[in-house]
Amino acid sequence: MNGYYPIVLQLRGKKIVVVGGGAVAERKVNGLLEAGADDVKVVSPIVTERIAALAEEGKLRLELRSYKESDACGARLLFAATGNEVVNAAVAADGERYGAFVNAADSYEDGDFLVPSVIRRGDLLLSVTATGASPSLAAAIKKELEAQYGEAYGKAASRLRRLRALTMKSKLDRVDKQAVLKLAAEEAVEAARTGVWTEEGNGKEESDEVWLNGLLHRVGLTGGVHNERNSE
Repeated sequence: MNGYYPIVLQLRGKKIVVVGGGAVAERKVNGLLEAGADDVKVVSPIVTERIAALAEEGKLRLELRSYKESDACGARLLFAATGNEVVNAAVAADGERYGAFVNAADSYEDGDFLVPSVIRRGDLLLSVTATGASPSLAAAIKKELEAQYGEAYGKAASRLRRLRALTMKSKLDRVDKQAVLKLAAEEAVEAARTGVWTEEGNGKEESDEVWLNGLLHRVGLTGGVHNERNSE
């Protein structure tokens, strides 16, 4: 076993430091911002035009200087992406000292986590990694996933999020809620696969309330949904 444990992190409000300003650092920054990170600092004497532009737009803090140990203090995630093995090793060591999780661009052994290839479809997040064994394999699988799971799956995930919130507010018991949400997921996957919720599929999207009541009937609950709002 390689020791890696996959998780999905909430980055909003977390201090993140990227040490380095080249192409690798830029990729890290782009991924962080796409994930919604709102407290990103980049430390490097020289940066790409893209990183500089993001700093000008206020999307990250940029300090045009060399790395120093204090940069690691308080960081939740720390990226060593300078292209200099000595500096990256120092960043990794400081990260361990201060309790930050470190991603080392040039050495998997010196880091705590890997950044997988990611596909974003709204609320749906797909990721794949070969844990350093073969980035090319991960890229090939990502390409297959991108082709298989289009934007319709993101729409399905968003509808399921809303339906889940509506269902959890209802007075259904736990078992009935699980039955409804399971069927909803099956129907959403089928809708995404066949494209019936898209303009091309000419599908008419029913309201969440109508969908929920239809689900209730299909799982054998004929009384309809009764939540705090409609029971008043």
